[in-house]
Amino acid sequence: MARVPYVDPENAPPATAKALRNLPPLHVFGLLAQAESAFVPWLRFGGAVLSDLALDPLLRELTILQVGRLAARYEWEQHVPIALACGATDEQIAALDAGDVEHASFTPVQRAVLAFVADMVRDGEVPDDRYAALAAELDNRRVVEVALTAGHYLGLARIMTALRIDSDPPTPLGSLKATTS
Repeated sequence: MARVPYVDPENAPPATAKALRNLPPLHVFGLLAQAESAFVPWLRFGGAVLSDLALDPLLRELTILQVGRLAARYEWEQHVPIALACGATDEQIAALDAGDVEHASFTPVQRAVLAFVADMVRDGEVPDDRYAALAAELDNRRVVEVALTAGHYLGLARIMTALRIDSDPPTPLGSLKATTS
């Protein structure tokens, strides 16, 4: 059971209520809506991470799944269907869930992303060889976007874990692109 109650749009301040009404009824949104002044800007940033990066959507989702696998199962559960919709295979999902990031189903760039993200999640220190492997596959912008995505979802994972968020059924990506302005 969550340590903090989820905000109900019926009892929320106007901007928060409007944002919540435009989103799927997920606990993550009700939880973070407690941070009233940061909630709508956080939604905009999260929307940019999900929709506006140059990073390939499948690499974005593999990044999020790696964070979820290592730090918050909630993220894993929400993003498996999204990753599949972005082109991940069942074989890749099973391999990642088992921690086998060297599995033959992953491409070299996917392996580099998964290894880099694992280091970010574990202690933030990415060895030079792992960074070099990623930088050999992606340009600077996309390297930073992988790190930005991992950092965003890692921060969210820590909040959800510390505040003991309850599970939700998975929600499709399209329903997360809500208007919050």
